[in-house]
Amino acid sequence: MKRIALGLAIHSHQPVGNFPAVFEQAYSQAYLPLLEALERHPAVHVSLHYSGPLLDWLLAEHPDFVRRVAGLARGGQVEMMTGGYYEPILSAIPDVDKVGQVRKMTRAVKRRFGARASGLWLAERVWEPGLPAPLAEAGVDWTVVDDAHFEMAGLDEGELFGYYLTEEQGSVLKLFASGKRLRYIIPWRDVEEVVAYLRSEATEDGAKIAVMGDDGEKFGLWPGTHDHCWAKGWVERFFTALEQNAEWLRTVRLGDWAAAHPPLGRVYLPAASYDEMMAWALPARKSEEFARLKHALEAEGRKDVLSYMRGGFWRMFLSKYPEVNLLHKKMLRVHAKVHLARALGLPRRIGALDDLWKGQCNCPYWHGVFGGLYLADIRSANYRHLLRAESAADRVIQQGALWLHAEESDYDCDGLKEILVETRALALYLRPAEGGSLCEWDIRGKDWNAQSTVARRPEAYHAALEEAVRHAAERPDGLAETIHAGVRVKDVGGRVQLDYDRYPRYSMIDHVLPEDTTLEDFARCRYREMGDFAAGAYRATRRLGRGGLTIRLERDGHVLVRGRTQALHVRKDLRVRPGSASWRVAYRVRNTGDAPLRALFAPEWNLNMLAGGRNPVATFQALPGGVRDALDGRSVTDGVEQVVVRNSGLGVRLRLKFGAPVRLWRFSVESISNSEAGVERLYQGTCLAALFPLDLAPGASVTLEMAWTSEGVE
Repeated sequence: MKRIALGLAIHSHQPVGNFPAVFEQAYSQAYLPLLEALERHPAVHVSLHYSGPLLDWLLAEHPDFVRRVAGLARGGQVEMMTGGYYEPILSAIPDVDKVGQVRKMTRAVKRRFGARASGLWLAERVWEPGLPAPLAEAGVDWTVVDDAHFEMAGLDEGELFGYYLTEEQGSVLKLFASGKRLRYIIPWRDVEEVVAYLRSEATEDGAKIAVMGDDGEKFGLWPGTHDHCWAKGWVERFFTALEQNAEWLRTVRLGDWAAAHPPLGRVYLPAASYDEMMAWALPARKSEEFARLKHALEAEGRKDVLSYMRGGFWRMFLSKYPEVNLLHKKMLRVHAKVHLARALGLPRRIGALDDLWKGQCNCPYWHGVFGGLYLADIRSANYRHLLRAESAADRVIQQGALWLHAEESDYDCDGLKEILVETRALALYLRPAEGGSLCEWDIRGKDWNAQSTVARRPEAYHAALEEAVRHAAERPDGLAETIHAGVRVKDVGGRVQLDYDRYPRYSMIDHVLPEDTTLEDFARCRYREMGDFAAGAYRATRRLGRGGLTIRLERDGHVLVRGRTQALHVRKDLRVRPGSASWRVAYRVRNTGDAPLRALFAPEWNLNMLAGGRNPVATFQALPGGVRDALDGRSVTDGVEQVVVRNSGLGVRLRLKFGAPVRLWRFSVESISNSEAGVERLYQGTCLAALFPLDLAPGASVTLEMAWTSEGVE
C-alpha cells in the first residue's frame, strides 16, 4: 500500500501592543476551537507554536488553555516549537538578541509545556544564509521555510517531501519545506480534494512527508474562516478524514520525522520569504507589475517561467518605508545602550533587555496584506518598549539628573548626518539634510515618541482599489474582492480619495506658500510650494552654553514669485536645556532678494497621539477661547496663541506657545491601507501648520517664536 506522512506546523501569534479585544477574539474564534478539535481527535499529531506575546496573554487570561496544551504535549500528540520570543525577524536583529530571544522561548516551552523544543518557527519565514550559526548556538535542530525558498535554489516541488541540511561555517540546520499547494487548499478546498492530493503523492516505501506550516489564525480569525472552519465543520471533517485514512496517511510531529529519517540532501538557500512577502517588499509600482505578470503566467499555465520569478528582499522594507528604517535604527541604538548598561551593572530585574526584545517584534517593520507599519498602536507599542529600555540604560550610562548628550552621526545609514539630542526628559532627532526637520521626539517620562507618524504613499493594491469599490456597491455587506492582489474594501467610504505626501510626515518642515492656499489644498498635497526649504539641506551648527544647547539650522534658499526666482534666507534656532521637558524654536526669515515678497510661511508639525476614530481621550484645544475637540478633526483657527494636544490615556499633554497670534491649520493624516479585514482608512497622525504672513521688502526680516512643553496629565 502506498503511504505518506503529513506534518502540520501551526503558528499562532498576536503582536506586542495589540488590543486585548483582538487577543480575545483570536482566542475564541481560532485558538480554542483548534485545541478542542485536537482533543477530540487524539490520533492527529501536530507541531504547535505560540509566540511570546500570545503566550504571556494566555497565561494571564486563560491559563487553563496552556495547561490543556501541555497535557497534549505530555501525551505525545503535539510537539511545541520555539522561536524568537517576541516574534522578531531574526535576520534583522543582532546575533546576541537572536540567541537570547530563542533561548527565552525554549525555556518558556520547557517550563509551561513540560517539553523540549527542537524545532523553530521562523517569523514570516524570512530566511537569510547566515541564520544557521546563531540558531545552532541557541540549540535549534530544525525549522520550516517555504517551498519558494527551495525553488529559488533550483529544486522542484517533487523534490521537497522531506528535509534538507544546510550549514553556515559548519553549524548545521535541518530545513523542511512548507508546500504552497497545501497552504492554499487547507482549509479553502473540500477535504476530499486535500486527501486526494496527498494520496497522489504517496509512495510504496512511505518515505515522503508533506509539510504545511501556516498561521493558526487562518482557522477562524481571518475573514470568513470561523464560519467555514467551525460552523460548517471543515476542520472536524478534515481531522476525521485523517483518522479514517491513518492506514496510509499518518500525521507526524516534524521533530520525530527529523530524528528518524535521513536528509534528502544538502542545500544552500538564498535570502527569501514566502511569495507574497517578496512581492510586497518591492516598490509599489514594481509590486503591482510583478503581481500582474504572475497572474498572467498562472492563467497561461507557465509554471516553467514562474519557477524563476522572484520578488524583492525583506530588508528592502527599510528602504521602501523611511519610517521602518527609523524604527529599526532606533532598535539598534537601544540594543547598544542596553548591552552596554548591562555590562556596567544594570540589574536584570529592571527588564530593559525584555523591553528591547519587545521592541523587536516584527509586525510594524513591514507592510503587506496585514496592516503592519500602518497600525499606529502596534508601531507605537514597539517605540514605547524601546524608549523604556533606553531610559533604563541611560540611568546607568549617564551620570546626574541634568545630563545632556548631543552627537552628529549618520543615524539612519543614508550617508547623511543627523543630529541627536538627548536629555533625561526628552530626545530630539534632527535631519539637517532633509529640510532641517525633526524625525523623532521622545517624551522620556512617558516612553512616547510623538513623532511616530507615517506618510501617505502609493501601494500596489491602490491600483485595484477603484475596481473593488465599484464591486462593493453591489454587495449588501459593503465588502468586495478582486482577483487582483486580494483587495477587499472595508470602510473607505463611497469614493476613494488617494492623496500622497511629498515628504515624510516629520516636523519643523518649512513651507513657503501662495497667500491663497487653503487648508484643503494643503491637506491633499495639491498646493504649490514656492520655496525650496521643505526638503532642502540646512547648514547645522551647535553651541553649548550655560543656558543649554542651541542648534542653529539655516538655509540660503529661493522662492519662485510670478515666474521669477529670488533669494530667501531661513534660520531656525532650536534650544534645549538639560532636565527640561520644554524646548524652543526661534525662526528668522529674511528676504535676501531684490524684490518684495508676499507669501505664507508655514512650519509644519506632525504628531501621533493615537487619535484615530475620534478617540475621546485624544483632544485638541486652541487658546484663547477654543473648546476641546477630537484631535483627529479638521479646523482653521485664527488668533491662536497656544495649542494643547493631549491623550489622557497615555498621560501625555503637549503645549505649543506662539510668540504672536497665528492662524492654525489642523487635519488628520489618514492612509488608505490594507489589512486582514480589507482596505480601510487608518489614522497616522495629526498635522498642525502655523501660518505666518510674509510681507518683506528686500533686506527685511521677521522673527517667529514657538515653544513646546510636555506636561503631565492630571
